[in-house]
Amino acid sequence: MKLKILTIGLALNAWVAGAENDPAYWQFAPTPPLGWNSWDAFGTTLNETQAKAQADAMAEILKPFGWQYFTVDIQWYQPTAQGHVYQAGAKLAMDEYSRLVPATEKFPSATNGAGFKPLADYVHAKGLKFGIHMMRGISRQAVRQNTPLLGTTVRAAAIANTNSTCAWNPDMYGVDLHQPGAQAYYDSLFQMYATWGLDFVKVDDISRPYDEGQKLEIEAIRQAIDKCGRPMVLSLSPGDTPLKRGEHVMHQANMWRISDDFWDRWEPLHGMFGRLDKWTQYRTPGAWPDADMLPFGLVEFGRPTHFTQDEQMLCMSLWSIAHSPLILGADLTRMDEFTRKLLTNSEVLAVNQASLASHQVSRANDLIVWAAEIPGSRDRYVGLFNAQSSGQPFDLSLAKYKSPTVRGNGGQKVDINVAIGTAHRLVLAVGDAGDGYNYDHAAWIEPTLTGPAGTQKLTALKWTSAVAGWGQVQVGKDVDGQPLTLNGQPVDGVGTHSVSFIEYELPAGYDTFTAKGMLTPVKGGKGSVNFFVLVDPERHDVPERSPVAVKFAEIGVGPVARVRDLWQHQELGTFTNQFSQSIVVHGAGLYRVSPVR
Repeated sequence: MKLKILTIGLALNAWVAGAENDPAYWQFAPTPPLGWNSWDAFGTTLNETQAKAQADAMAEILKPFGWQYFTVDIQWYQPTAQGHVYQAGAKLAMDEYSRLVPATEKFPSATNGAGFKPLADYVHAKGLKFGIHMMRGISRQAVRQNTPLLGTTVRAAAIANTNSTCAWNPDMYGVDLHQPGAQAYYDSLFQMYATWGLDFVKVDDISRPYDEGQKLEIEAIRQAIDKCGRPMVLSLSPGDTPLKRGEHVMHQANMWRISDDFWDRWEPLHGMFGRLDKWTQYRTPGAWPDADMLPFGLVEFGRPTHFTQDEQMLCMSLWSIAHSPLILGADLTRMDEFTRKLLTNSEVLAVNQASLASHQVSRANDLIVWAAEIPGSRDRYVGLFNAQSSGQPFDLSLAKYKSPTVRGNGGQKVDINVAIGTAHRLVLAVGDAGDGYNYDHAAWIEPTLTGPAGTQKLTALKWTSAVAGWGQVQVGKDVDGQPLTLNGQPVDGVGTHSVSFIEYELPAGYDTFTAKGMLTPVKGGKGSVNFFVLVDPERHDVPERSPVAVKFAEIGVGPVARVRDLWQHQELGTFTNQFSQSIVVHGAGLYRVSPVR
């Protein structure tokens, strides 16, 4: 089965290559790229020894199944970078022409101007393709030093737009493309990348907010790649890319992010159904809406993924049938057997690589059906998803109180004061504001009951249930385990993360609830949440399993068809008019439906 996906992929490549009037660079990625990126597991810290070990493992485990792009993510030019955070003012490795180059402390083979060519040669020798991450713009260091630009008499400060900066990374200024020498600077970058042997480039801080300056920089990068003489897949980050830019972005890039950084939490995974659905009109061979990396296996310097096995299968199924690029973030040298099987199922990978026209067929009560066509066949691929949430047992639309959106990177807060009458139960909920910021570390500061019985700290009561969308609900600490503070002073409170529900049985004699709802600090990202207070709410737990069905007429087959389970490699039999399966909560199935008549 190892070669099956490759054979099908090549056939599809040939099928799409003849499309007239398509941009030539769409042929750089006629199917969604499959690869690995260092961010999830190594953050800013990847070094050459680690990179080679990951490439060795990738060549052994994933390459036989069509995975090919090996990408070194952010700050390969910063020798002292730590974790997933950035150090303002750090000295960056840079050549005489204002171009960032690999820090030799991390990548010793980059000495004497070799750059990434030796590492790229190593990766290529493994039969893989090599990519790097870059920030848009020109480094602030180059602007401070006003260093030369290759091929022009202009210097760095002349092309910098010092008003255009990244909200979360301190390394760069934007480039003002109206200035002489600006395009020459980008051309020189990609000329250097071509000599290194790059096949893939992920450009960051460029597709959100996608203002006019970023739009011009995207076009400049497109031109520079086209001039450099080497095919390079162009990936744009972060998301979510504005939908109104869909026509523009699909004619500049091969893939672009449709969400902020995607991590192993149910809420952003649930939200990806809507994101992928709305981008369907801009999905075509060579241009792929990107749902971001797969946080499976061991991530963040060795911790296991927070996704359950069912959630991982749902994620892989959705990314596959929605034709998202599949970019893994795991430590490949320590891959467990479940993750290996998840990533090397040829029949599942064929859904991603060898089908077209993927779309959502139906969605009712978060029981969701997707389908895709198979070129040259009447068969269809079908995904059945149970996206109901066992972690959301209460209806937030019935809340007694909902706060305004609280947004930022920590310390932002809102005062909460709610009359609760003679309530017997109280539920404190934190919801994701839904605007793409996913670092939703939140806390209920000084949660207090008052009334005829006096004053009662809620933290002195035991909750009857507590659910956090990431991590664990904790008294006195945030979800990262750090003490809760306000204005630098320790405070009483409960730390959590959206989507969160904390349920209390209340003693008699209290009629008012007060607290401060606060975002707790997070390095390198922003959160956005709403705080909810529910009084005596009805609980509605979802069943462990639910039937999900697809009508054959909705996908253009039938009335009689055979069905094959792609995850289990099993023929399920012949069905009439429709196919239904009982799917576990947060689970999914992928199937091939073959019409008999």
